[in-house]
Amino acid sequence: MVAFDPITILVSVVAFLFLVNFYKSQRKEKDTNLPPGPRPLPIIGNMHLFDFQESHKSFVKLSKEYGPIYTAHTALGKIVVLCGYDIIKEALIDHAEEFADRPCGPVFSTTNRNYGLVHANGESWKAMRRFSLTALRDFGMGKKFLEVKIGEEAEFLVQAMSSYKGKPFDNQKLINAAVANVIISIVLGHRFDYDDATLLKVIELVDEHSNLMAKTAVHLYNRVPRLMSLFPGAHYKLFELARKSQEFITAAFIKEKKDVDVNDVRNLIDAYMVKQQEKSSSSHHFHNDNLAVLLSDLFAGGIETTSTTLRWSLMLMIKYPEIQKKVQQEIESVIGSAQPQTEHRKQMPYTDAVIHEIHRVSDILPHGVPREATKEVPFRGYIIPKGTVVLPVLYSVFTDEAYFKKPHDFYPEHFLDDKGNFKKNEAFIPFLIGKRSCVGEALVKIEMFLFFTYLLQNFTFQSPPGVEIDLRPGSRVVRKPKQHMICANPRNPNLQCSPQSNSSHS
Repeated sequence: MVAFDPITILVSVVAFLFLVNFYKSQRKEKDTNLPPGPRPLPIIGNMHLFDFQESHKSFVKLSKEYGPIYTAHTALGKIVVLCGYDIIKEALIDHAEEFADRPCGPVFSTTNRNYGLVHANGESWKAMRRFSLTALRDFGMGKKFLEVKIGEEAEFLVQAMSSYKGKPFDNQKLINAAVANVIISIVLGHRFDYDDATLLKVIELVDEHSNLMAKTAVHLYNRVPRLMSLFPGAHYKLFELARKSQEFITAAFIKEKKDVDVNDVRNLIDAYMVKQQEKSSSSHHFHNDNLAVLLSDLFAGGIETTSTTLRWSLMLMIKYPEIQKKVQQEIESVIGSAQPQTEHRKQMPYTDAVIHEIHRVSDILPHGVPREATKEVPFRGYIIPKGTVVLPVLYSVFTDEAYFKKPHDFYPEHFLDDKGNFKKNEAFIPFLIGKRSCVGEALVKIEMFLFFTYLLQNFTFQSPPGVEIDLRPGSRVVRKPKQHMICANPRNPNLQCSPQSNSSHS
């Protein structure tokens, strides 16, 4: 008798199910008017055409052959790919309602249960989005006290970096902690010390979630959940992490709150509790399970995007010391030794342009965020069936030569006119556009300007002696920098990373 090991059985069953699914989808596709694309192979679809390390570049390469809209067969299943600013704008603005859903799939149906912001749809999502926008505005965005809080946090970050006295250190922990404190102060009303166990746990959970989402087993579970449920893997780790995260958030931030005084609402959680007491058509959505997932989404979005972009900003300043020096000169000219404030930004066109270019070049979500058709959509002569995943490839926008003269260079002049004044560029959409654009966009812009100017005001950044900066990303789903060491040289010639340092001290 021939013995088969479990792996052989798994591969055989997966191959059989993919073949069945492939032939079903091929028969169904003949009856639809989807955009044409590369011919899929059995089981693997078009995966043989993709560079797994930089699949966003593969999407753009295929668009050169098949046009700005085409159908591809990927780990997400059959999807419609959009490349280039013009077509993405047309889809997400002109057809905002039709492409307002997010594909949840079995993974997020299990972990999020249609709660929160990121992977929810329908009335629950609408209620949470309206609430989040209002709460972020009331307790942060556009408020002077938030600017003060970010300034105070930036000072804590400067103090922490100063403690290394120009010696090499890994900035990830410090930047994550500083950025996390901003969103936590909105949610809870106060900050934590950088070594506080609660703060470190929040950061750990966000980071672990991001790492697990890149695992192959998670994507396979979305394709064949019944089969994958029979085997251990990253999908089960993700489910357990979601459970632990929501339990931790409930215990650390929600707890057993007493009735909130409607006349003394101090933070986002208080505002949520007030909504729970209201008698309205949407009040049934405001339960603690939804709040736990909402907070998890806000922490993930509020920490990961800004901290990752800030880390890229320092690497780019190290890579381009002449640009770092010009930013410092503008800071000295406009701000001097005073505390940076958002009102300074209008007087600092070069710094503003540099920050915009940092967002563009770092491109932390190069694939964009998938959407799903809420109904059958006629679009550019094709028919997009209800439930079809639509992928707006953000990398294709930021490398669109129609909008960016030197798309593959770090070139702040993309956002400056001939006279050196700041110039808007409509293709600058790092927070995407339409119904599912980032709710924290305004907050991130304030944070980036204040943290960046505080840091460049106080330090000149360099690599350790003999170390070349490596701008290749260290992760795939969220484009994070590789682990690296930097030197934060206080802008004092007596404290440098090495005697041979050529950093600028204005």
